[in-house]
Amino acid sequence: MHLAYPAVLAALLFSIGVYGLLARRNAILVLMSVELMLNAVNLNLVAFDAWLRDALHAGQALTLFTITVAAAEIGLGLAIVLLVFRTRGTADIDRLTALGDRAAEVPAPAVPVDLDPEVDEASKGQAVS
Repeated sequence: MHLAYPAVLAALLFSIGVYGLLARRNAILVLMSVELMLNAVNLNLVAFDAWLRDALHAGQALTLFTITVAAAEIGLGLAIVLLVFRTRGTADIDRLTALGDRAAEVPAPAVPVDLDPEVDEASKGQAVS
């Protein structure tokens, strides 16, 4: 088998992954696009390992390592996306710009808070002159 067939297929898979990464706004679809890109890399690693007839099978070993990293990445990524979806109600990447700034979302109280508890009830209604 020629090396060109898996290389072209891997290039197509990687291109689809890059397009999905740049064009999509949903976090789940972005994670799927990253997985497509990693699978394209895996295909290239195995194809070049078979083409070079490496005695140590380094391409296949790197592919197993990449699959392990991809599984950990998708597990953590989905956990983060689910947590963000539960708190914010959306998985849209454009709306998730201020992830760490929760104080900006809390509105200020409409009623002024009385800081001096010893003020008697009669003086609360009077204006200060």
